[in-house]
Amino acid sequence: MTNTVIGSSIVIDGEISGEEDLVIQGTVKGRIVLKENVFVEQSGVVEADIETNNIEVSGQVTGNIVATDKVEITAGGRAIGDIKAPRILIADGAIFKGNVDMDA
Repeated sequence: MTNTVIGSSIVIDGEISGEEDLVIQGTVKGRIVLKENVFVEQSGVVEADIETNNIEVSGQVTGNIVATDKVEITAGGRAIGDIKAPRILIADGAIFKGNVDMDA
């Protein structure tokens, strides 16, 4: 499968759904529902609830995250909202504010 990239100058306000990987370099507001993986790069800003298989946050996410496999917040990443996933990795230097539910 190929990655879909939302470029750094793109702003999307609405719902994104699909079955392939998504790389976010720009801004997404609304809701994201994907069967595969979401990558929020350093320039990415997400103000949305996210449902996906795996998510890696290197940018900013404000909203609740539900992952069927794993949530990873990298050293430069920032997540504000509740996380529900069986595996959660929060790197040293990451910022996280919210509740964690690992009973998935």
